[in-house]
Amino acid sequence: MSIPRFDRKNWLDNDTIAAWVFLAPALVLLVLFVLYPIAYLCFLSFTQGSFTRSGIHWVGFNNYWRLLVTPDFWQIIGNTIYFTLATVLPSLVIPLGLAVLLDRSFTLRGLLRTAYFIPSITSLVAVGLGFRWLFQVDGPVNAGLGAIGIEPIPWLSSTTWAMPVLILLSVWKQLGFNLVVFLAGLQAIPTSRYEAAELDGAGAWQKFRHITLPGLQPTLVFAAVTTAIFTLRSFEQVYVITGGGPLNSTNLLVYYIYDQAFAQFDFGYAAAAATILLIATLILVYFQLRVSSESDAV
Repeated sequence: MSIPRFDRKNWLDNDTIAAWVFLAPALVLLVLFVLYPIAYLCFLSFTQGSFTRSGIHWVGFNNYWRLLVTPDFWQIIGNTIYFTLATVLPSLVIPLGLAVLLDRSFTLRGLLRTAYFIPSITSLVAVGLGFRWLFQVDGPVNAGLGAIGIEPIPWLSSTTWAMPVLILLSVWKQLGFNLVVFLAGLQAIPTSRYEAAELDGAGAWQKFRHITLPGLQPTLVFAAVTTAIFTLRSFEQVYVITGGGPLNSTNLLVYYIYDQAFAQFDFGYAAAAATILLIATLILVYFQLRVSSESDAV
């Protein structure tokens, strides 16, 4: 089999030129708003100083070393991992169960689908303000608990209860998006598989375990990765509800980066932390693409 040789004339033909012309606006936007900011972030992580004080100067890996030896940074990493895991698991299980129920035909199915999707299109700042009001000491949640004889809980000023409030908000916010994703995945599974399973006498749990879950594997991976990325970049709920407190118990990585950059004006150190976040996000995306490509190959 002969290998086609590179033809310079074909490289400059009208179709190729037209393709580059149509691609040029997207490529320019990609370079200006994605590649250049990433490159500048990496450069900034090797510098120190403030744009508003004495300028910046090269310090090499000093900022990364500071991250390694700063106890607060490791507390933030622990908070972020705990927040991510505690958000991702229910954000998969609850929408999956609802999707299985809503995939059936009944009277209010369309209305319920719309109602569950509303949180996904609601402003996170507005939702955060609402949750802060709900979980105040004299708020509706404690009023409801008091009605059944439970003492008021200082939700937002407690190192034990403040994080669960943020997790609850994030799960509620992500529910609608994952529900739509799972519904699309369920509709892509051939009904003939379920019909064959019924002929073999399979029950509801057996069909779910041996047909639904394997058929939803790429969808589950996609939902898990997108939810993890959503939680890793969580900022608004922390800023609006807790401000990272009490005692740094709800301080997440993105809020920590914001505080170091725009409150402490330590841009190099903040850029190093942001680079760590970028690497973690790219690893998640690579994992999702790898699993998707393996699923397509099968």
